[in-house]
Amino acid sequence: MAPSKTASSDPARPPRRRVHTRARLLDAAAQVLVERGYAKTTIEDVCAAAGYTRGAFYSSFESKQDLVLALFDRHSAHRLDQLEDLLTEPAPGAARRIGELLLAVGPDERGWILLFLEFRLDAARSPELSARLHEHDRAVTGALAALLERSGTSAGAQSLATFLLASREGILARTATGGPGSDEALGAAVDVLAELLPTLLPSLNPAP
Repeated sequence: MAPSKTASSDPARPPRRRVHTRARLLDAAAQVLVERGYAKTTIEDVCAAAGYTRGAFYSSFESKQDLVLALFDRHSAHRLDQLEDLLTEPAPGAARRIGELLLAVGPDERGWILLFLEFRLDAARSPELSARLHEHDRAVTGALAALLERSGTSAGAQSLATFLLASREGILARTATGGPGSDEALGAAVDVLAELLPTLLPSLNPAP
């Protein structure tokens, strides 16, 4: 009788310890990078926060860039899960809550926005990094498009997803610094999106 295949013997699955190490490094990176920014954070900073050595880091990630992209993947997946919850069983006011989810910059989110903008500017000077960031953008856009399509969008799902994410990034770049002008711009953007979304996603229209 052949032995059963376990996580430790299956070459397609990383060992459980490596998965745990990777998760702890991502948790530490989320804290340190959001607080200090991309340029000022070193691999040693992340390792110290996670309680690991550089060797443990390189067993999970190829570079700081690789770490940040994995962090963006995880953060985007969380945001998409929240958005799916709002679209699956929309309640009154769902369109506004979706607009706020996409655009609002709360205390916990501001550091993420600044990190992403800093990273994108860095990628603009590196064709290799720019290509990797493009793959991240493409994956997130595809996931959002699939979600919009399942929600019965009346527009082209891929085009709508591209528009929403590009608009989100531009608006967040404008409002991430905070202040009265930023609050006014953000409020106007959420108002417009709350009016627009029910025309594109009929499921958001309240039942008569």
